[in-house]
Amino acid sequence: MRHIALWIVFGFVFSINARSQQTAVHELAPGVFFWQGDHVLRKPANCTWVVFKDYVLVIDANFPWGARELLTEIKRTTNKPIRFVFNTHYHSDHTFGNGLFVDAGASIVCSKDCAAELRATGQASWDKWRETGEHSLVGFRLEYPAITFTDKMTFDDGDRRVELIKVGPAHTKGDAVAYLPKEKILATGDLCVNWTWGNFMGDPDADYNGWIRVLDELAGWDVRTVVPGHGSPGTTDTLRGERQYIADILHQVQEGVRAGRTVDQLVSEIDLSKDGSFASSSHAPGMSNANAIRAIYRKVAPARVTK
Repeated sequence: MRHIALWIVFGFVFSINARSQQTAVHELAPGVFFWQGDHVLRKPANCTWVVFKDYVLVIDANFPWGARELLTEIKRTTNKPIRFVFNTHYHSDHTFGNGLFVDAGASIVCSKDCAAELRATGQASWDKWRETGEHSLVGFRLEYPAITFTDKMTFDDGDRRVELIKVGPAHTKGDAVAYLPKEKILATGDLCVNWTWGNFMGDPDADYNGWIRVLDELAGWDVRTVVPGHGSPGTTDTLRGERQYIADILHQVQEGVRAGRTVDQLVSEIDLSKDGSFASSSHAPGMSNANAIRAIYRKVAPARVTK
């Protein structure tokens, strides 16, 4: 029993250390820092910050408890003030931490469509939150973007340049990416994920053909490092892997509808094994392949998919 107890303790310590290493800050390039989210600890969204001459730009805000940790980590890398936080899209794990950054002196930035989506749905999502304890929203508040752009917004201090570029509708209507041309770094938000917790494809405004086109376009950019919305950094091959998964599941649903298959039949029949980790299926809300198939079916079936 003693040996079992020791292994349990060792396993617990190893788990804590592994997660600590996962969420450690990595400098992708001089003055460009990456913090990997942790799904187990409910801080899932990746966040990046860029240090300019006089200020810091943060990419994605995570949940409030994630944002609180981020603020501490950012202060360890620079004493410059956080002036801007860019939301790649409106989903809660990328925006619910906005308030903490605003309190720290930042302005929230996103595409106009992203801002409209957050204003239309954000408060209802916030009010429906039922978690308590360390993942409670009590004491926090929802903050909306103060600065929006239609197609593109650029931050440039003569040495550092970050381009915010609207690319949606794809994963959501308001998707935008952050591109650092000098460092060849691309932060995609949830247009691309690189983990084993599944893909969320059920947004009401998701455009699957648009999503495929966007990933094709991004894969053609001059990019060395891809920072996905979730999971470890990758390359343009990561974009291509995400693209193949979406194209595969979309094609199989379309073919199934043509053949008169029901959605339940497709959920049990569709094989995505060739798509590797991109086809990982999680029990987390909305993250399973079954959910993705049903979401695509709802959009495809009414049109009956003509050849």
